[in-house]
Amino acid sequence: MDMSFFVERTEEGQNAYKTFLIEDPKMITVLGNEIALKILKELGKKPACPMDIARSLTRKLDVSEQTIYYNIKKLEAAGLVRVVATEQRSGAVAKIYEPVASVISIKLFPSEPIKDLKVRSAEIDFLRPFINEGVFDSLIILGSPDPHGKYRSRASDGFCAINLAMFFGQFTRDYKIPFYKLDTQVREVDLEKNLVIVGGPKANIVSAKINEHLPIFFDYSEELREWSIVSSLSKKVYREKQVGLIARIDSPFKEDREILLFAGMGFRGTRAAVLGFIRHLDQIQDGNSFNPKVIAKVVRGVDIDADGIIDDVEFLE
Repeated sequence: MDMSFFVERTEEGQNAYKTFLIEDPKMITVLGNEIALKILKELGKKPACPMDIARSLTRKLDVSEQTIYYNIKKLEAAGLVRVVATEQRSGAVAKIYEPVASVISIKLFPSEPIKDLKVRSAEIDFLRPFINEGVFDSLIILGSPDPHGKYRSRASDGFCAINLAMFFGQFTRDYKIPFYKLDTQVREVDLEKNLVIVGGPKANIVSAKINEHLPIFFDYSEELREWSIVSSLSKKVYREKQVGLIARIDSPFKEDREILLFAGMGFRGTRAAVLGFIRHLDQIQDGNSFNPKVIAKVVRGVDIDADGIIDDVEFLE
């Protein structure tokens, strides 16, 4: 289901909330009783199964468990709640429900939308936790330009971070300095943050540390003495220098932290990865074409105006 957003303007700025958009006014009847609203509010506090909700509300509302179950089924049929997990309860499987959104909106008829470039709620939602409440809550890690690491390589793709910083700046009002470090400057405590890593394992030692955790990873052939990008999702191998990888994973260094990686077979591949993210974030959000639940994309840089500089990308998976 495509998610809509409710935008609230306050003196402090702009707040956006996920909203369930009702386009059929007849669905309003589902919310026409106190019990359904109470159920939504209870689930808003914590996802729960119908039995737990029934135990909580029957005492407060003096209604039967059957009535609670009936209303939950009505809410599920209307799309207002969804199953997020299942549990074994007394030999049976219990469904755990949560609301699809904290705000419900009603669209009565078509009208001209307000076009405001500042309202980019979908992007803001996707960029969490790297940007939280307008604050850049991450550390950008660039490969050192000096020979370093196992391969004694010099990173040449750090300039791509300029494009990334400009992009992130659209959604931030504050940041903590330093918000970037070279891979040779990174300490263990730094790895516990949300990370934005630029460059592959050849020239970025932090990228090398997470390589084994990637669904699409870099592989070095001692025999051929060259690198390739290998996808565990499509089973494809990519060797072109203008091919890049965009991946988002849970951090292996710290629970509840995430990592964004932009890396390529060379500086052109990394540029393609950054460009693909900036220009086609909607496609990044769709996930991998072989497994949409995995945020990992392979792109190939394209020089559309033939000036020798990559200015767009095509998605390979």
